[in-house]
Amino acid sequence: MYKFPLIELLDRYCIATLKFEKLGNNQAELEFYTTQLKDFDMDSITAELLELTDIHRRIWNLEDDFKKYTVELKYSLEEVGRRAIEVRNINSERYLLKNKIVEKLNDPIKEIKQYG
Repeated sequence: MYKFPLIELLDRYCIATLKFEKLGNNQAELEFYTTQLKDFDMDSITAELLELTDIHRRIWNLEDDFKKYTVELKYSLEEVGRRAIEVRNINSERYLLKNKIVEKLNDPIKEIKQYG
């Protein structure tokens, strides 16, 4: 039995779902996370999972070119910085949504971000 905090399991499940949608080469990974979630009321968080997957899609779209090309040859430092800031802001949405989901499922483990 693998033990992931629910908050991380849901996040990884959404990433695996998106990866399967985009690339289709991670069936075993997606099945692994799906199996790990079988004891949870997934129907009660369908909308939130779609929203979390969409958050990952937005990040994927911002980073996709960076994965394909030598970034410094194709993009200005300003563009790289702009995308990094946008990804950081999207990740703030992500952790708030993850906490909302686990609260809805009555899981005690939440993600805490503190800067400073």
